[in-house]
Amino acid sequence: MSLRLRLTLWYSGILALTMLLFGIVLYFLLNYFLYDQVRQELQRNAEDTYSRVQKSIALSQKGLVIDLELVSRDIYSTNTFLQLYNVQLKSYNRSANLQNYDVTLPITKATLDKLQQTDGFFDKTKVVGQDILIYNQGIYDTSSAPKLIGILQAAVPIGSYERTSDMLGYTLIVWAILTIFVAASLGWFLARKALKPIDQVIEAASQIESGDDLEKRILYEGPQDEIGRLTDTINSMLSRIQVTYTELDDAYRAQRRFVSDASHELRTPLTTIRGNVDLLEKMWKMTSGNAQLATSDQIQMSLEAMHDIAGEAQRMSRLVNDLLALARADAGVVMEKTPVDMLPVVEEVVRRAQFLAHTAEWHVGSLDALENAVVTGNRDYLQQLLFIFIENAFKYTKEGTVSIEAERQEGLIGIRIADTGIGMDKEDVPHIFDRFYRADLSRGQTSGTGLGLSIAKWIIDEHGGAVEVKTRKDEGSTFVIWLPANFPLQV
Repeated sequence: MSLRLRLTLWYSGILALTMLLFGIVLYFLLNYFLYDQVRQELQRNAEDTYSRVQKSIALSQKGLVIDLELVSRDIYSTNTFLQLYNVQLKSYNRSANLQNYDVTLPITKATLDKLQQTDGFFDKTKVVGQDILIYNQGIYDTSSAPKLIGILQAAVPIGSYERTSDMLGYTLIVWAILTIFVAASLGWFLARKALKPIDQVIEAASQIESGDDLEKRILYEGPQDEIGRLTDTINSMLSRIQVTYTELDDAYRAQRRFVSDASHELRTPLTTIRGNVDLLEKMWKMTSGNAQLATSDQIQMSLEAMHDIAGEAQRMSRLVNDLLALARADAGVVMEKTPVDMLPVVEEVVRRAQFLAHTAEWHVGSLDALENAVVTGNRDYLQQLLFIFIENAFKYTKEGTVSIEAERQEGLIGIRIADTGIGMDKEDVPHIFDRFYRADLSRGQTSGTGLGLSIAKWIIDEHGGAVEVKTRKDEGSTFVIWLPANFPLQV
């Protein structure tokens, strides 16, 4: 059963119960007030007639008894049927309207018994097929012990009142049915309109499930009620899902590119190593393993082949180490950190950097800003971070200078590494920390794996730092590494 149908049934059921209670109360209240006026008028007429009943002493077979008679004005009453019954003589004295119909109002043993206990009561009965209301009032002989000697009955037809009551009951029933039907129809319409956003939620979810449209959103222009808040929440969730899906898709494409580039980078040294191994094997067969039979050219070729093998093996080792570092970063490996005094670390890197292969001039600026600066981090990774930027600067600066200097801001130290090399286009800057990304100008001109800056960015992030990049094509690049630091010895 759908939620819309359940809401409609609940609403209709509550309305039906309300209408039933309202109808019952209204019916009985109207009946009460309708008959109450008739009862009061009938009782008043009976009491007036009772006050005019003539009593006389008569002789009968039972001896002296009290005879009862209606006066002339009561006999010819036209508004009310009157009947006077003498209990002792068992005789009737009726008004003219009753005589014309030749009708006697019923008096039963139950009537006599009840009048023994009360002075008067109402009774509803049918006479000649008509509904009439009778007020029975007892007439008592109070000369000794109270004794019922007569019954005065005043009656009026109530057929019109009964028809009105029946019509009222039917009208209330029909009105209740129509009201419930209209209310149920309106409730079904309102429930459908109110729950329409839920259908849109289902439709949007179905489209997302099938992968057709991740940009689908639920359109809702109603008030910010429960449905409105639910719609906003689901729209926010859909936006988050879209962003997450896009990130996963980008990550998947990056992973495929990563595997492709890694395979390409590994294939090149492997090809070189295999070719040189084949060359050495041929030369070994030609000399039959006797080095004295080898010519100077063959010896030179062997030396070059072994040099190539060693170089490519080192290149593969660096590539594998870089891949291992990035794999650890992806796996969420927590870097072990301790307080590190930055000045000795940078001085050690500066000393060792002069021994790196380079053609540009190496210039060391002021490092005074690192005095007493302590960074909570990993000493080895911090050294690796600086070497990555320095090696890149040497690699892309064939002529000119590469410099390093330090600066300080509040709670931060900055290590500036600048070069006058080939620089980069501004379009390349957002991608330089992507894995295997290398600017088009340098691709094929310089060796490298394209993983260094990715590792550097991971080390910076692990230390809670940031990197600032300034570059211009053919003019050089400047990288400023900012790291949070403490200065415990500073006065």
